[in-house]
Amino acid sequence: MTPILILGAGRMGGALIQGWRRAGAFAPADLILRDPHPTELAQAVARDGARLNPADPVLVEAQTVLLAVKPQLWRETAAEVASLLHPEAVIVSVAAGVQSADIAAAFGRKVARVMPTTAVAIGQGTTSIYAAEPEARARAQALFGPVGTVVDLDDEVLMHAATAVSGSAPAYLYAFIEALEAGGAAAGLPVEAAQRLARSTIAGAAALLAQSGEEPAELRRQVTSPGGTTQAALEVLMGEGGLSPLLRDAVAAALRRSKELGA
Repeated sequence: MTPILILGAGRMGGALIQGWRRAGAFAPADLILRDPHPTELAQAVARDGARLNPADPVLVEAQTVLLAVKPQLWRETAAEVASLLHPEAVIVSVAAGVQSADIAAAFGRKVARVMPTTAVAIGQGTTSIYAAEPEARARAQALFGPVGTVVDLDDEVLMHAATAVSGSAPAYLYAFIEALEAGGAAAGLPVEAAQRLARSTIAGAAALLAQSGEEPAELRRQVTSPGGTTQAALEVLMGEGGLSPLLRDAVAAALRRSKELGA
């Protein structure tokens, strides 16, 4: 499946490169990077053996192509490189909302669609995968399996929901932490103390969820004493207009935007 051509070595492409390096999944010599504005990471990987912005004839060597440009740029990118690629190259796309049939038509090759999170950089990513062809699905699994959890989807329409629930969700959590820190400061804590308390607590709670195997509802019950401080707070968070309806609306908004990008 190598060499791997990465079209766009920015935030997501760069996160994946970092994750591969941590996991020892692919050597720099396995990578071909094409990016008009290479980051420091891309330049560092090039110094270690990757080929950065090589001449066009080199692209035919790539067996796997990671399409990691912004969704608004994918057609332009396809027009530039499709004729330069190996006929049997497989396209793995992280372009949010862009349908696999459109990508396949533009590139003329088998396609897998993925929606990862940037935690692939530390080997703790979450990636949703859809592909009509088994070869393309296996190729995407090989790219993202070493850097986190992979969830296979059998219906491409579910990629919109996966984007809203997983791909965009780290930002929801970061926004929650920002608000919790601000709440702590408003309650009188020094800003630095509020930040350390909020961040450490959320990280620990997430680790406990991952390692305990318990359902979130059960863990919530375990730390909620009847009539105590946590219950008082949860009556606000889980009441009318609280987290549940807010997150339903947030997921629905992200899902609508994903469909708009695909159109």
